[in-house]
Amino acid sequence: MADKNPFPGENNTGHIWDDNIRELKNDPPRWWMIGFWASIIWTLAYAVLYPTVPVGDEPNKGILGWTAIKEYKEGLAEVEAVRARYETQIQGMTAKQILADPGLTAYTVASAKVLFGDNCGACHGSGGQGGPGFPVIVDDDWLYGGTIEKIEESITKGRKGMMPAHAKRLSPQELDTLANYVVNLSQGKDDPAGAALFKAKVCFACHGANAKGVQAMGSANLTDSIWRFEPGGVESARRTIAHGVNDAGDAETRQAVMPSFADRLSANDIKKLAVYVYKFGGGVQ
Repeated sequence: MADKNPFPGENNTGHIWDDNIRELKNDPPRWWMIGFWASIIWTLAYAVLYPTVPVGDEPNKGILGWTAIKEYKEGLAEVEAVRARYETQIQGMTAKQILADPGLTAYTVASAKVLFGDNCGACHGSGGQGGPGFPVIVDDDWLYGGTIEKIEESITKGRKGMMPAHAKRLSPQELDTLANYVVNLSQGKDDPAGAALFKAKVCFACHGANAKGVQAMGSANLTDSIWRFEPGGVESARRTIAHGVNDAGDAETRQAVMPSFADRLSANDIKKLAVYVYKFGGGVQ
């Protein structure tokens, strides 16, 4: 740093390095100073009007008494006031009656989206497409019935699949024959040998004489190409026949359990979910 100022008329601070590098002393523009002081005044005003830093053990509440949680509660109260009218209507109606009211149906579907995501999406997928090992609920293939009443019943009471294991009751050849028969049925192919064994082993007692399933029992329709346990095919069918579904005596049995939501959700929420699932497009009259 230079000991003497070789630029005395330049309005510098006298701090000079390397002969010509110096620090000038110019005032900032007036507009900048106005903005600077205005920002300080605004900050002080904000600190007085609104909550800011704590004072002692208590937060500074501000003279306006505003808080974010208060604003949230007021907004929530407004939303709840709007919802209350619809919720009261739903409480006094059946799910079928809700479907008959377009405006109420629109509200129900909108409000049930989060309900479905929280309670159903983990198994059935966010759009009802079904997760691995769980049913698709956007098609019209229903194990227990697809009416709005049956859908509500399934949500309320839950469902537990039931098919005994046949690994010890059938020979390996018979298991193969029946597995191939199930696949042929789904493809519309004739299979006299499989049909005869299907009848002889009384499979029709659960799946029906036409193999289309019995909804009262929750047995699968074997004539369509929709598979309860993916991927479909001979090996999948053979495993299900051999080890059954929820057979406690077979370690390799298929697991198919839907819990009851009667104790988890309100009656209104169950109705809304039933309508939501029905409106996926697979519901039947």
